[in-house]
Amino acid sequence: MGVSRRPAVPEGGDVADETGAPDAERVARGAEVYRRVYGDDAVTMEPGTSDFFDLMMGQLFAEVWARPALGISERRLLVMGVLAAQHHFDTLGTQFARALATGELTAEQVREVVIHLVPYVGYPSSSDLFRVGETAIAAHGASS
Repeated sequence: MGVSRRPAVPEGGDVADETGAPDAERVARGAEVYRRVYGDDAVTMEPGTSDFFDLMMGQLFAEVWARPALGISERRLLVMGVLAAQHHFDTLGTQFARALATGELTAEQVREVVIHLVPYVGYPSSSDLFRVGETAIAAHGASS
């Protein structure tokens, strides 16, 4: 079972300009994926106003999140595990909220993710993990 791969460098074009910034097409493609991941109301910046934001759009979202072998929901679960392991619970709450909003996860599944992650992050951190999960569920319930 093969996976089709996009060429690393677009045919006839560079992936970065002379400053090393990603080209406009990659930034635009990344912004489209970013909006699918975080929603249309996610914070964005105009291309060219922030080197960091352009780099994130042009690399992380245009190249990594857009790869065909895993979908957004699978990638989001991986990110949830990494965020929990690094104790970035507020950002994890953002991922929980978006997964609930898109229907990628149900409230029961968010709770199961929390239960599954507790032994990996450790019981001292479990209250923060539980808190962000339940906060996302409550906010989703209030907006439904």
